[in-house]
Amino acid sequence: MASVFVRLLQAHQWVYERSDGRLGHRVLLGNPTLLLRTVGRKTGEPRVAALTYGRDGDDFLVTASNGGADRAPGWLANVKARPECAIQVGRERIAVTAKPTYPGDPEYLRRWTIVDGVNQGRYTDYQKLTARPLAVVVLTPTKRA
Repeated sequence: MASVFVRLLQAHQWVYERSDGRLGHRVLLGNPTLLLRTVGRKTGEPRVAALTYGRDGDDFLVTASNGGADRAPGWLANVKARPECAIQVGRERIAVTAKPTYPGDPEYLRRWTIVDGVNQGRYTDYQKLTARPLAVVVLTPTKRA
């Protein structure tokens, strides 16, 4: 069942990218989705990840859940190594600076509540699957790309 869900997510990202954002901003259950464009920390190659997001004022919030896996998603290591990246929301491309936050950060719980609400509580379910604290990554726009 998990492989079917992963394939649906991969197909969604493929459509989002190939349509240049005309299709794909909303996925499956209506979750808003952005494309996070990073550079691989080891390869230097461009990487793209489709992620559910929440809004906190001008900032975009994404969660490094990796479905509750014990290993964080690769894009998290990429933004830690190179915080200057870009997002695409629908057809709009925005340069951003990424900042991971974790439990213990004074704003973490408030941000967690935002993104978990957008994802209908799934991040809380994913957190129960792993001892790894799930980062909420704040994507702060630097300028429109």
